[in-house]
Amino acid sequence: MFFDSYDTPVFRPPSEANSFILRVTRGCAHNKCTYCNMYRDVQFMTCTDEEISRQIALAANYGRNNVKRVFLADGDALVLSTEKLLKILRALFETFPKLQRVSSYAAPQDILRKSAEELQKLQEAGLKLLYYGMESGDDVVLKAVKKGVSGPEAIEAGKRVVEAGIKLSLMVIIGLAGAEGSDRHARETARAINEIKPNMLSALTLMLYRGSELLDQYEKGEFAPLSPQGIMLELHKIISLVELPPEGHCLFRSNHVSNYVQLAATLPKDKDRLLGQIAQAADELGKWKDWDVYNNTRY
Repeated sequence: MFFDSYDTPVFRPPSEANSFILRVTRGCAHNKCTYCNMYRDVQFMTCTDEEISRQIALAANYGRNNVKRVFLADGDALVLSTEKLLKILRALFETFPKLQRVSSYAAPQDILRKSAEELQKLQEAGLKLLYYGMESGDDVVLKAVKKGVSGPEAIEAGKRVVEAGIKLSLMVIIGLAGAEGSDRHARETARAINEIKPNMLSALTLMLYRGSELLDQYEKGEFAPLSPQGIMLELHKIISLVELPPEGHCLFRSNHVSNYVQLAATLPKDKDRLLGQIAQAADELGKWKDWDVYNNTRY
C-alpha cells in the first residue's frame, strides 16, 4: 500500500510486502556506497508534514482498520529528528486502531546520531523494528565500499538498537569483498554478528548493479567477484563462525532477489541443518561451467 505520487523508486524489505509504505524521506542521505544504485539519481529530501499527513489520510480513507504494519521509507528514515519521528508515530497510532508495529531502514550514521534515550523513546512510541544494512563487519571492506563508518562503529550501531529494545534485522552482503578479501570479510562479519546478537539476520548476495561504482571497478579489472560456488562457501564460513547464545532466537533468511538459494533457519537451533544446506548448494553451484556476473539465476 503506497500513496506518495512522487516519481522516484520505492524499495522495501520482502517482509514488508503487506505494509503501508509511508514515505517520510526521498532517496538516501548518504548515497555513496559503491555497490548500491538504489537512489543514485534521486536528490535526497525530507517530506514535509503536509506530505506525510496526506499519505496517512489517503491510507485511512482506503481502510483505517486494514493497516496493521507501517514501513517508513525511503533509504534512511531515521535521519529525521527524533521529535519529527515521534510526531509521525503518534499520528499513525492515532489513525490506525489495529496498527501493531512501525519499521524502517536505518543507516549506521543515523543510529549513532541518536542517543540511547532517543532510541528508547522511539521504541516506546511504536518503532519496533529496524532494518540495518551493516553489509560487513570488516573495516577494510567498509572503507572500500564507502559505507561511511568503521567496523567498530558498524558494530556499535547494531548494539545500540538491540539495547534500546528495538528488534534488529541485520543485513550482510555475501561477496562484497570479492575473491581477494573473502576470508577476512567472512571472519569479521561473523564476529560482528556475535557481538550485536540481532533478532534477524539476512544474507544478500552481491549484485553488480548498473550505475554502481563497484560495477565500474569490475569492468576496469579492479574488482574480482566470487563465483556462485564461492558465494556459498563464504556464507558457509560466516554461519560456521556465528556463535549466538543457546537461548537465543535469531531468524536467518536469504530470501532476497539477489540470492542463488532461498534459505531459512532459526539460529542457533538450526545451525547444523543450515550449514548442510549451504554445503549442498555450494556443491551444486560448483557444477556451473558458465555463469553471468550480471545475473544471479537460481539453480
